[in-house]
Amino acid sequence: MLGRSTSYSARGLTTPRPGVFAGRRPKSLLARAFARNAPLRQMDWILVVVVLGLTSIGTLLVWSATEPGLAAAGQDPRTYLKKQLLNVVIGLVLMVAVSLADTRQLRTWAPIVYGGTVLALLAVLTPVGTVVNGARAWFSLPGGFQVEPNEFAKIALILIIAMIFGQARPAASGGPRVRALFAVLACAAPLIGLVVVEPALGVALVLVVVAATLIVLSGLRLRVIAALAVVVGVTIAAAGGLHLLKDYQLTRFTSFLHPSQDLAGAGYNAAQAKIAVGSGGMFGQGLFHGQLVAGNFVPSQQTDFIFTVAGEELGFVGTIVIVFLLGVVILRALRIAASAVNPARSANLF
Repeated sequence: MLGRSTSYSARGLTTPRPGVFAGRRPKSLLARAFARNAPLRQMDWILVVVVLGLTSIGTLLVWSATEPGLAAAGQDPRTYLKKQLLNVVIGLVLMVAVSLADTRQLRTWAPIVYGGTVLALLAVLTPVGTVVNGARAWFSLPGGFQVEPNEFAKIALILIIAMIFGQARPAASGGPRVRALFAVLACAAPLIGLVVVEPALGVALVLVVVAATLIVLSGLRLRVIAALAVVVGVTIAAAGGLHLLKDYQLTRFTSFLHPSQDLAGAGYNAAQAKIAVGSGGMFGQGLFHGQLVAGNFVPSQQTDFIFTVAGEELGFVGTIVIVFLLGVVILRALRIAASAVNPARSANLF
């Protein structure tokens, strides 16, 4: 009969043994969540706690960087705080989703994420996009929110390069074949080109560094990487010589060599940032009490120069804590990467 554990022997039909159904009750949700092979048991909780700590510190710094200016303008002083909290919630949801996905799912998502990002970068260059600080790089959403597609280009580039190198057939040297390199360059070029057109040179440089780092780590022969570096160097020199880059874009490449030469121009941001960080002293002036932050002396202090807010208001001690937490994130990320490549060796790395 259905639902009864019976068996046949030489003497005929036997009766169910006592306790045969013991221990087969459905497990509770909590028990399943923390089972031996459950995703929650496999997560790196040190990394999760550190990321949550950095997220909390960053949210407070964004609030402190924007509250005085908004209050002086008669606007809601918690506007950026609300936006940041929404970003945190979205980020946590994505973090959980990616943590529960395995590498096979990531390979499936890579072309979809890449294609969607390219379409978004094309769409933002149309009248649908919004111009902010001279760059058409944003989508304006209801409620005063904005989305910058080039930020997703970083994730798309990492996924697509990892997928290409991961699926490439190894060459005689053990690394990927050169044709995989050409495929990577063909996928990276549209993303970088569309970001340059916006123009968002800073993001484009990040994409170039990301692509170069993954290519170096892919296992290609050193002579191939050296040849690629020469080609990139010649291309940059040609772009400068043919005046394909604007003056302010060339300044972005060279201002770090002499930051104090043009304090009223290219070196202004760096100079003000140093003053703000130095004024914090050992323990800082306290959140919401930074004088340079309140005066908006440092441009984009809630985004690109958020570290200056930490320097002035949290001081040397606070900035060291932030740097330490970021170092923990890097070390745990390297540990996870090593485990993903070779679990047998990674146990002895850290």
